[in-house]
Amino acid sequence: MGNNGSRVTAQDKAILDLKIQRDKLHQYQRRITVLTNRETDAARAMLARGDKKRALLALRRKKYQESLLAKTDAQLEQLEKLTSNVEFALIQKDVVFGLQQGTKVLQEIHKEMGGLAHVEKLMGDTADAIAYQNAISEMLGGSMSNADEDEVEDELAALEAEMAPTRPAQVVLPNAPDTQPVVAQDPIVANENAGTEEPQTERRQLVPA
Repeated sequence: MGNNGSRVTAQDKAILDLKIQRDKLHQYQRRITVLTNRETDAARAMLARGDKKRALLALRRKKYQESLLAKTDAQLEQLEKLTSNVEFALIQKDVVFGLQQGTKVLQEIHKEMGGLAHVEKLMGDTADAIAYQNAISEMLGGSMSNADEDEVEDELAALEAEMAPTRPAQVVLPNAPDTQPVVAQDPIVANENAGTEEPQTERRQLVPA
């Protein structure tokens, strides 16, 4: 009978499960930063090689991982509010279901972590790497929202702009003329020529026919 006071309630268990999930989430958040930074580097490397398709794939995978973490964080925050509810018995079923869903998402995140080796596969040319890239692309096609896809396109465009070489402003040159230029004659030379020709004209007039 003396143990009744220390009995673990369903609410206590839910709070404990929630704490475990949040601790795992924080671990994944720290690990994901390393991976997403590497995925951004992979996208830059692919753009440098002119491989826009694989650069986009690396950014899509990065966005998907970040979205998973953000979504799970929001769900756990909501569950924290529910577990502190004084009417816990009325919402116990919802909390348990939420915790089960949280566990599934965390397992999915853990699977997505994969390590840096999986990031390297995004850039590989081997048959195994290409098969992995195709599988990831197919999976992301049904998992990402249109808004996420738009954000990825914007990030890719920003990376392209960042990596574009600085080019000087283009100078527009006039078209070459079709005719020979007319060179103006020096007035002094013109006068001298005129002066030398007049006596010759006069001499021609003095010569008898």
